[in-house]
Amino acid sequence: MSAAPSGTAAPSGGGSPSGDAGQSAGAGASATASPSATARPGVLATDLVSPWGIDFLPDGDALVTERDTGRVLRVSPGGAVKALGTVPGVRHGGEGGLLGIAVAPDFGRSRNVFVYATTEQDNRVLCMRLADDALGSPTVVLDGIPRAGNHNGGRLAFGPDGYLYVTTGDAGVPSRAQDLGSLGGKILRIDQEGRPAPGNPFDGSPVWSYGHRNVQGIAWDADGRMYASEFGQHTYDELNLIRPGANYGWPEVEGAAGVKGYVDPLRQWPTDEASPSGIAVVDDAVYLAALRGESLWRVPLTADGGTGEPVRLLQGEYGRLRAVEPDGAGNLWLLTSNVSRGNPTPDDDRIVVVALKELG
Repeated sequence: MSAAPSGTAAPSGGGSPSGDAGQSAGAGASATASPSATARPGVLATDLVSPWGIDFLPDGDALVTERDTGRVLRVSPGGAVKALGTVPGVRHGGEGGLLGIAVAPDFGRSRNVFVYATTEQDNRVLCMRLADDALGSPTVVLDGIPRAGNHNGGRLAFGPDGYLYVTTGDAGVPSRAQDLGSLGGKILRIDQEGRPAPGNPFDGSPVWSYGHRNVQGIAWDADGRMYASEFGQHTYDELNLIRPGANYGWPEVEGAAGVKGYVDPLRQWPTDEASPSGIAVVDDAVYLAALRGESLWRVPLTADGGTGEPVRLLQGEYGRLRAVEPDGAGNLWLLTSNVSRGNPTPDDDRIVVVALKELG
């Protein structure tokens, strides 16, 4: 390690982590404070192994997960990369491995960091304490999330309400998305102990919304509206406005169908133009990191809760983009995902910093 066409508007309707101390070559209730240093636009870090999740610490450093190795990295705005440890019990295979990461909003007191991990048995949410640049032993916060070679979901984020939101996939069994007794194909909302958060729409359940195929991006705007990206099967990828208790239709519908009882997406794209993973909301726009589309999509948000015409940015410039996260200093940090698929450069995978003002 070292330092065009637009989307269409949808019609209405275990043990301690093993240490590695050597230096190597959107937005809810975040623990991020004003960074002590600001990253310069450009390639910040290279030679990573399938980076997947990213969140910022209060001092402006980022925590980044590597899906295939199970490592958690600390990356400074200056480009220094340090491995904090390897999460035990992670089983990489296909799209599974060490996926999302979220820093607790009370990190200054609790030192809690949450990760989403694929294990031999299931997908699960783990909590670890970060102290002295080392991760403590993980404790299981939530388990029993279906796992498979694909459709594992995996994004974590604390919402503006202070609760932890967890995205899950159907793990290759579409019927799970409509089954409220399954944790697959859902967005979940829990507290830091893994209990269903107060106010959830289904009594005693962590389920916040359902009918999802494979959600890998969630973020909130300044008014507290929640957005999610979703992989389609063969027809349409989606950007959805998430409402508690709502059914987003999979597998009965894909994209906008206008069918009663299912929520249509705000925007949809042919799957070869997007395959959106992580998302972020900054300055009244949603930014979507696109894998197959090899782009960063910007979708303007309107005052009435709608969207403007999407704009395709950075098309082909960095290859497949897995995640996008604002640093609070006018930049977006992007994670590439070229090594496992796509056409990697000699420096892949990378962390790239782009200035919002340079995106137009």
